Amino acid sequence: MIFDLRGKRRRAVQFTYAGLAALMAIGLLGAGVGSGVSGGIFDIFTGNNGTSLGDANKPVKKKIDQANARLKINPRDTAALIQLVRGHYTLATADTDSNTGAFGKKGKAELAQSGLAWKRYLATKPAKVDPALAALMATTYGPLGVNQPANATEAAEIVAQQRNDASSYIQLVQYATLAGQKRKADLAAAKALELAPKGQRAAVKAALDQAKATQPATGAGGTGQAPNPSGTPTPTPVPKPAGG
Repeated sequence: MIFDLRGKRRRAVQFTYAGLAALMAIGLLGAGVGSGVSGGIFDIFTGNNGTSLGDANKPVKKKIDQANARLKINPRDTAALIQLVRGHYTLATADTDSNTGAFGKKGKAELAQSGLAWKRYLATKPAKVDPALAALMATTYGPLGVNQPANATEAAEIVAQQRNDASSYIQLVQYATLAGQKRKADLAAAKALELAPKGQRAAVKAALDQAKATQPATGAGGTGQAPNPSGTPTPTPVPKPAGG
């Protein structure tokens, strides 16, 4: 049973299931579902022609170069900054461990670049941030990525505020707990219960209890996960752009 799991494996499963709603939304948006346009946001990078992620790297890098050129002219070009965020994240997904689901050294370097572009984007004070973009950043800053719980919490909070649903607030509880932000976690938990349909409140309450059981990170290099006595890597899926 999932809920009988212990230690590191249990934490990984918690993050996997709590993030499913956000990741499904990312995939749908990436594929163009509900976007009102032909293709999706990730078609920018893959060309929507079924090519492999390795083949797609060249056009991705070209888009990144184009975005950087535009930013030299206008450092506050929000569209170019968004393009950098998505582009570097797309490149990062090419370097993930098939056993643990974690990003590798090169992948984390790309995530770091994505994070820098994200911070520049937020500095422009956009009127509304795309929750799908913020969800990517929650993964970027999460335990499998560059592991910066406070930044992951910031991104998850944007997702929750924009989507305003119970699952997004459950995810916020997890990241806030990892960041040691107990008050924010408590407020998010209360909001999740408030938004939960009456027939689902028991399930939401159980999910919140698990989210709050996540261990806070103990330092800059902490994972926010309980020790795993066996030392066995835990397979955890990493969201990849559609068509990759």
